[in-house]
Amino acid sequence: MTETIQLGDIVIAVTRKDVKHVHLSVHPPSGRVTLVAPKGTRPEVARAYAASRLGWIRDQQAELRGQARETPRQFVERESHYVWGRRYLLSVSEAEAKPSIRMGHRSIALTVRPGSSSAKRAAVMHEWHKSLLHEAVPEMIRKWEPKLGVEVAGYFLQRMKTKWGGCSPRARNVRLNTELVKKPKDLLEYVVVHEMLHLIAPNHSERFVTLISKYYPAWREARAELNDLPLGAAEWTE
Repeated sequence: MTETIQLGDIVIAVTRKDVKHVHLSVHPPSGRVTLVAPKGTRPEVARAYAASRLGWIRDQQAELRGQARETPRQFVERESHYVWGRRYLLSVSEAEAKPSIRMGHRSIALTVRPGSSSAKRAAVMHEWHKSLLHEAVPEMIRKWEPKLGVEVAGYFLQRMKTKWGGCSPRARNVRLNTELVKKPKDLLEYVVVHEMLHLIAPNHSERFVTLISKYYPAWREARAELNDLPLGAAEWTE
């Protein structure tokens, strides 16, 4: 049974780990709250700590609710789209040919078959986004493998609703959210390094924080910037 703390309308999921201190987090995009506590912490002590931070929790959740969210994309003429943190205007043309995308200085030219639906246009764009990530990610992994002393067996790109990346330490794989293609490249690199470090420290322990502070000192700023950028248009659920 999952251990939880209920404080009014706020439910906090509690996890017990081999750590020295209690750690409270409010996660984007929905404001889900978690508390990591040392294994021997009494329930009433964990609850008292959470209650003492109730104002902070509500402030964090309010920030997330006010965070910018992209309007749903329709993939029509002169619509704004973001690639590597820059805004581009979309131009759409139709041709009896294989769908294609060409990126200019400040524009993205999408060519689709006549009568293509917005869903089909979205699928073409998504495949293009993945191709851009496939160009960028391997180079980043190769750069950081010798620095961190790890080897990545493989990486996967997928749509994720609640996080920017993931790691499977046993399989030595990392997973990356395809939405990262819309963010500045340095934020993609932060997520790549973050997930690669999980090959050494599987959870967000004090050891993990020490490692990421050593290898990527600006990680707190990168995390804050990433979570301040507009969320995807899809309604994210836990």
